Amino acid sequence: MEILQNTCLISAVLAWAVAQLCKLLIELIAHHQLDWERLTGDGGMPSGHSATVTALAAALLQYGAASFQFAISAVLAIIVMHDAMGVRWQAGQHARTINELLLKLSDTPPEQLLEEFLGHTPLQVACGALLGAAVAILYSLP
Repeated sequence: MEILQNTCLISAVLAWAVAQLCKLLIELIAHHQLDWERLTGDGGMPSGHSATVTALAAALLQYGAASFQFAISAVLAIIVMHDAMGVRWQAGQHARTINELLLKLSDTPPEQLLEEFLGHTPLQVACGALLGAAVAILYSLP
């Protein structure tokens, strides 16, 4: 049970869970439907990936801004967030276009369509990062 005392790990997992819950609530408010897949799905507002890696980096600041722990987490956070806005966002756009073509040109069943919620806009990434930092700070308060 020692793992439950790992502030860095708990901050990261908690930030991810809060981000995913926010996605579910935003979907409920915006579209008046409860889409349970938003609890575990990728894409959307806020970025769960950004929240997770930012919370980890923020929690690791307890070892100091010059520590190797913070350096590793900060570099990985930058890579994850850049990838979410770049490659994964483009992959989602490609999936959307392919799905449109499949629906127009064939009788493809909906369950065989490609996943479109893959990446994030810069705003979704920024909101996820702010959420992650807030969760880490609030979780570390005495």
